[in-house]
Amino acid sequence: MRTQNTDYLIVGAGAMGMAFADVLMHESEATITMVDRYHQPGGHWNLAYSYVRLHQPSSFYGVNSRPLGKDRIDTRGNNKGLYELASKAEICAYYDELMREFLGTGRLQYFPMSEYRGDGNIQSLTSPEIHRIQAGTVVDATFMNVQVPAMAAPAYAVADGVHCVAPNALTTLRGEYANYTVIGAGKTSFDACLFLLDSGVSPDAISWIKPREAWLWDRAYAQAGELFEESIQTLSQMQVRVVAESESVDDFFARAEAAGLVLRIDESEAPTMFRCATVTKTEIEKLRSIKNVLRLGRVERIERERIVLEQGTHNYGAQTLFVDCTADGLARRPPEPVFRDGRITLQSVRTCQQVFSAAFIAHIELSEKDQAEKNRFCTPVPHPDCDTDYLRNMLADLVNGLAWQEDPALMAWMKAARLDGFSSPKTSAEADAAFIQGLQEQGMIAAEKLMGYLS
Repeated sequence: MRTQNTDYLIVGAGAMGMAFADVLMHESEATITMVDRYHQPGGHWNLAYSYVRLHQPSSFYGVNSRPLGKDRIDTRGNNKGLYELASKAEICAYYDELMREFLGTGRLQYFPMSEYRGDGNIQSLTSPEIHRIQAGTVVDATFMNVQVPAMAAPAYAVADGVHCVAPNALTTLRGEYANYTVIGAGKTSFDACLFLLDSGVSPDAISWIKPREAWLWDRAYAQAGELFEESIQTLSQMQVRVVAESESVDDFFARAEAAGLVLRIDESEAPTMFRCATVTKTEIEKLRSIKNVLRLGRVERIERERIVLEQGTHNYGAQTLFVDCTADGLARRPPEPVFRDGRITLQSVRTCQQVFSAAFIAHIELSEKDQAEKNRFCTPVPHPDCDTDYLRNMLADLVNGLAWQEDPALMAWMKAARLDGFSSPKTSAEADAAFIQGLQEQGMIAAEKLMGYLS
């Protein structure tokens, strides 16, 4: 078996793997090998439901070198007035074209439908063929372990004869069901509920099993381009100020909600969950139209005529379709050092900004910093899960941001990076300096408050 040499072996050709590879392709002369279990790049997007869209603007998703979408502002629909959100089809086509560009350079080789088995061995999933790779650095782009419902069966038992599907199946409905029960409380459940409502299903025909209520971000505060200063910059300033002025965790969330920083669907329920989901005011109102909400914990099993949950049971009617939206998406995993000898483990270094983080890590990898300094600049920020993770991640973002500001060249790179939704090439140097100074002044007070709340 012939051994092939490569500078970087990237395991996983999903969003993070592609963002990392893109920086290597455009900021170095490195050779790259990518291996992925799917037939085309894009990772979990290959198995996502067809009506899914980004929950953040297309303008800062994908890779640094190639725009995604046309930077248009939607003029109708649930996202009206905000920057466009790419569809699954657009995203998969984007990554396919990008891979073609990478391969055309002659510096990257790609093994789809294959798995990395360790020790430089790549095993084909369609034949006995094994490729041997000698890599200078192995990059794990699968650590975040993104899950969508189509990847696995539900974690609860489903009796024979019960119709329980992943959200993907909703596009094949032909009027055979009178009732729909959506299971889950995260982004995917929002999408399933909105798809049903926008397809003409009455809210009274939808039941929603929500084990937890979530704090949500208003998508109007996650905008780039012409809306940057009134959205993301305002959000950053308001978050720091609200923390600095708060007196307790509960007081922070009360102030944040009053300021419009966070939203919740059911204002009578105290949220215990935060997963970075964004919504518009239009979507919130539509989701509030669903009144049949079950709050009896997680589903344990679905029997022929009733659902058994952690805290009780619920009888359901005939012709009911269950829609499983319980896949964990991005789990909160214990962080690992990003840089170790001969290995890079891609993780978020800013809350819920996975593709930016991957590009950032690649840029730091190509710098002259030693391993300890690289890890200081790339301290992982685990994906949030509970309400207090909102505060924990805010503190981590503040700490990382202060470290990054030590390096003017890095700040200039970030300002030019299309994936960095928290800066804009259109703002002046003077405006940037004033913005940073304002954050630093209240940031220290906010950081002290956060450390006290989390101790």
